[in-house]
Amino acid sequence: MIVPPAEARPFDAVLCDLDNVIRSYDMSRVAALERSAGLAEGTTAGVAYAPEVDLPLLLGRIGTAEWEASIVRGLEGRVPEPRARELAAAFAHAPFHADEAVVALLRRIRALMPLVLVTNATLRLDSDLAALGLADLAHHVVGSAQVGVAKPDPAIYAIAVERAAVPARRCLFVDDRAENVEAARALGMTGTLFREPADLRRALAPALGE
Repeated sequence: MIVPPAEARPFDAVLCDLDNVIRSYDMSRVAALERSAGLAEGTTAGVAYAPEVDLPLLLGRIGTAEWEASIVRGLEGRVPEPRARELAAAFAHAPFHADEAVVALLRRIRALMPLVLVTNATLRLDSDLAALGLADLAHHVVGSAQVGVAKPDPAIYAIAVERAAVPARRCLFVDDRAENVEAARALGMTGTLFREPADLRRALAPALGE
């Protein structure tokens, strides 16, 4: 493998999402609780990720406890309150893990160019990264709750580009949501929609000499 010289690379920085790219959640406990309560699987997620419930959390305006309370209110009338509280707690504190194949690829690219995590995340982001053993994965971390703006707002991309110290047109952006990738492309970045580690490998291959 011959790593191409910097001037021959198709991009000079990588901006990468966290959730559903690097980090995955185990929602088996939530699914089991929903089944036992007679709810369709995904009901709790639908409540928790509704913009009016989720966005205040992602912008750092509320914490996890307030988010849980909002989920409980959203489940009102569908299940008894004790079960709603159980579902909300299981969802808000679901265990998570990092995809080692993705992490390995990102560590390789980090050695060659700036790597910036750009994620819609809560105020727990730093502690979550530490729990994953990834506090040192990226050169910079741009979390929505810390900066007060969330993807796909162009402002969070501008912050990430500034941290990378590379023009937007020389950045590769990786995310699992199409609207976030399209927003990056509209700003001149190269965008990759992530579905599996092979997508990231293909995107990074020209810079890694593969």
